[in-house]
Amino acid sequence: MRLLLLTLVLTAGAAAAQSSRPVEELRSTGGLPPHVVGQFREPTAFQQAPSGDRYVFDRRAHRVFRIGADGEAAELVRIGPEDGRLLGASAFHLGPDGRFVVADAPEGRERVQIFDGDGARLGGFRLPGRAAPRITMGDLVLSGIASLQFTGRAIVMSQPELGGLITAFSLNGHPYHTFGVFRRTGHEADRELHLALNSGLPLVNPAGGYYFVFQAGTPLFRKYDDSGQLLFERHVEGPELDPLIAALPTVWPRRRDDGGRELPMVPPTVRTAAVDPDGYLWIALSVPYVYVYDPWGEKVRTLSLRGAGILNPTSLSFAGRDRLLVTPGCYEFTVRQDAARP
Repeated sequence: MRLLLLTLVLTAGAAAAQSSRPVEELRSTGGLPPHVVGQFREPTAFQQAPSGDRYVFDRRAHRVFRIGADGEAAELVRIGPEDGRLLGASAFHLGPDGRFVVADAPEGRERVQIFDGDGARLGGFRLPGRAAPRITMGDLVLSGIASLQFTGRAIVMSQPELGGLITAFSLNGHPYHTFGVFRRTGHEADRELHLALNSGLPLVNPAGGYYFVFQAGTPLFRKYDDSGQLLFERHVEGPELDPLIAALPTVWPRRRDDGGRELPMVPPTVRTAAVDPDGYLWIALSVPYVYVYDPWGEKVRTLSLRGAGILNPTSLSFAGRDRLLVTPGCYEFTVRQDAARP
């Protein structure tokens, strides 16, 4: 009995130490110059290709830019409803071979397009049905595909309508692997709200397998192996999140979309997330902090990122082991901390 009590005390002490980990403030060490960033209306992805070229996805302007060795931004993909252009753009991801994918929704019909590094369209596909608003971020309503990952051979998305948390699509649009059991929400009778609370960020782990970060409701994440088998689930906790969790609603306001559907307005508790080359999960919260979890699900760092001011990231991306690229602002941070990586 004494051994059991000691174990419980030590476990509680470790959990308390984890949740009270001090906040580190990281200051930007580089990024795009202000005259380049000033060309963008709302940069929501900033990623670097193996060639060294950097790419910026401007969601509000429905455009993709490449920044080469000369430091200037070249427009690769422009606004428009036709194939090879973007309208209602929602998500971008740069693949490991320099190709990239973009999700948009001309006339409310979800579309995914694949481009080469120069912006030439290589292919794409459309998803059936109309894009349903899932997450509301301020005055921005994220409809349909709000996040995707491109592996070079597959496109991984959150499409809860297909019955799982994560779905892998072939490059011609065939959904060939759906996995991840929905979490219980208490709103199973309200299909749209239940799906919104099971929407999130599917992330390919460079070390193997996948993470899924729930974007709304009680914040938590799950880790899966390559086959889609659940490895573990962890709640995202910390004093920085306590007021946000305490204020989570039990009833969500609704709005009518263009198709006449009444849909819940669900704000995010997580804005974005990424996995670094060592398999550590970085989660940017709706409050301006980033939590870092090791491959075993333990929180090892709590960060505050400072550019011109404290940032509330809309995207995180790694350019190597120790360089983090962040929007808004298109900043670069040096993040390596060997002591935090056993």
